[in-house]
Amino acid sequence: MGPVAGEDAVCRAMEELAYNLGRADRLHVAGDLENMLSCTQALGRIADEIGMWKLHRVAEDVAQCIQDGDGVAVAATLARMARVGERSLYAVWDLQDLSV
Repeated sequence: MGPVAGEDAVCRAMEELAYNLGRADRLHVAGDLENMLSCTQALGRIADEIGMWKLHRVAEDVAQCIQDGDGVAVAATLARMARVGERSLYAVWDLQDLSV
């Protein structure tokens, strides 16, 4: 993959991450844990593919809490996932601003 295709892939992945972060929160508020689980797992796969290891690990933690049926832990790990995800996205955006 060349530099242009690589940049496009990272940009698409970032868009998907941002979308899934918001979607996971909306699904949690709606109490739709089944769809929240698949959303969180998708977010974790995307994070893993582009090397956002911490976000990947936290997404796995959220998924495990959903599967365990621990509502308090779901809320806590979801909040952590949002913080880690936002910091990760901002870091990549800042790097892109430096290269332009």
